Amino acid sequence: MAAFEYVALDNKGKQKKGVLEGDTARQVRQTLREQSLTPMSVAEISGQKAARKSGSVLSGDSRRGISAGELALVTRQLSTLVQAGLPLEESRGRGGRLIVLGVRSRVREGYSLAESMSNFPQAFPALFRATVDAGEQSGKLDGVLGRLADYTEDRQGLPQKAKSALVYPILLILVAFAIVVFMLTYVMPQIVGIFESSGGELPQLTRVLLAMSEFLQAWWWAVVIGAVAVVFGVRKVLEKPGPKKTWHGVLLELPIIGRLTRGLNTARFMRTLSILASSGVPVLESLRIAGEVISNVPMREAVDEAAVKIREGASISGSLKAQGVFPPMTLHLLSSGEASGELDNMLERAALNQERETDSMITSLMSIVEPVIILVMGGVVLLIVLAILMPIFNMNQLLN
Repeated sequence: MAAFEYVALDNKGKQKKGVLEGDTARQVRQTLREQSLTPMSVAEISGQKAARKSGSVLSGDSRRGISAGELALVTRQLSTLVQAGLPLEESRGRGGRLIVLGVRSRVREGYSLAESMSNFPQAFPALFRATVDAGEQSGKLDGVLGRLADYTEDRQGLPQKAKSALVYPILLILVAFAIVVFMLTYVMPQIVGIFESSGGELPQLTRVLLAMSEFLQAWWWAVVIGAVAVVFGVRKVLEKPGPKKTWHGVLLELPIIGRLTRGLNTARFMRTLSILASSGVPVLESLRIAGEVISNVPMREAVDEAAVKIREGASISGSLKAQGVFPPMTLHLLSSGEASGELDNMLERAALNQERETDSMITSLMSIVEPVIILVMGGVVLLIVLAILMPIFNMNQLLN
């Protein structure tokens, strides 16, 4: 039995949309007619179609799929189904409900849950499919699904904190920029115009800022178009593999940004590797999938090169250490886990340690950035005020 999405009209001519299960589209149409509805269109739900109706899932490349919150909800409901037999169609959100019904219809046809999820690759990443497959084979599917739901919720923590920490500095910059533009384009010309009418000579600082003011008033549209063109052009260039890899390599070498980039990607990688390893996914397959969540190209390639050495018999920690891109403490914990036979626990501890360190780094960085922005913007405003006051002081001297 498959899931079908329909569009129908009721007796009053009002359009209704929904999802029904049936063996064929013809059977669904008949069911609609029995409900006093006139079917307009009936289409079977496919993985691509269901994913297109949803938001974006949090993955390394931001693929189209269901949202991270909805994915966690769907996973928890699947875990509840395994434990207590609750119906899947109670999922909240239209996109999630379509996908759940599609997965359930595949399961009822005899496919495994992992195989059913593979029909919706844009909703369920490779991490989910591989982990669910391992859980089915080991008979621990309920626990695996619960960990997957926790992983999806927790994974949003660090990136969300980084974005939240940037809200105040960005707002501060925008307000300061608006004040500067207002003073340059409106306040300054009026005050300086009074002094110019008296025939006095303007100070050098005032003449420079006045030229900037005149330029902005005459060519503001060109500045806006130029800024948009630069941003668009840079984004297009960085979409190409070569420039993107070079830029990501530069980011890793920067003093503060490099450490933050390394920390965010390492935390994401170790957290993913931890849940895969604890679920019984083979090491090489775990490395391949965990490497996909790394957004930095050189670090992702380092994982691929480490996997080659591990396939040849080298240790995980030694292979990753040889790449020179992962933090020493993370590698030390990983090495301890291999030596003690507690790799699963050490992977989770390494992920927690890296997440705490990165969180502390973001907090410290924001505590420095905010006063620096205030000082810089205050200095810019001070220059404009001086450029306005200097002609006034000169005028007073002439009058005296």
